[in-house]
Amino acid sequence: MLTDLYNNGQLLPVMEEFYSLQGEGFHTGTAAYFLRIGGCDIGCNWCDSKASWSFGAHPLLEVDEVVDRILGYPARAVVVTGGEPTLYPLDYLCDKLMENGVKTYIETSGAYPMSGKWDWICLSPKPQSPPVPDNYHKASELKVIIEKESDFIWAEENAALVKKDCHLFLQPEWSQRSKMLDTIIGYIESNPKWRLSLQAHKYIGIP
Repeated sequence: MLTDLYNNGQLLPVMEEFYSLQGEGFHTGTAAYFLRIGGCDIGCNWCDSKASWSFGAHPLLEVDEVVDRILGYPARAVVVTGGEPTLYPLDYLCDKLMENGVKTYIETSGAYPMSGKWDWICLSPKPQSPPVPDNYHKASELKVIIEKESDFIWAEENAALVKKDCHLFLQPEWSQRSKMLDTIIGYIESNPKWRLSLQAHKYIGIP
């Protein structure tokens, strides 16, 4: 029975959930409920949530109960992040949220096929585990992390694969922000199809 609920997406391994403001990308500054799903095999060296990598370390929560908690907050938007959330079936979660008028946003590396219905897809590709081709066409937003100058090449390679109306963002890797920010600003000035994303939540001290 437990296995069936897990396979149907009615149970998900939740690392944390909280209500806050979006700190990155297109929706920066907007209120949303954040649902961080545990488990990731991408392994970014600069990941700021490495505790989410472990499989089996996070409690399996009933999605219906999570949705009830979400509905207790005024913002009708949920950001599903990780970890790598696309490792799990997310149709049930999305259906329940949409039934209650909640917009569904996901942040993913795109390395795996996506389930669920999404109002907004933030694709943040990683070179060590690139997106599956179909995910490029689904992306509402492309957010590329810039740790070093060669990452601009990776950014342009990915920008060439998304749809024309996809919003393009470059975001400095947090530990390298003082070193890379001026370079990123200069790059955007020369390539204005890109916009700057900053991790505003870290600057102002919110989750």
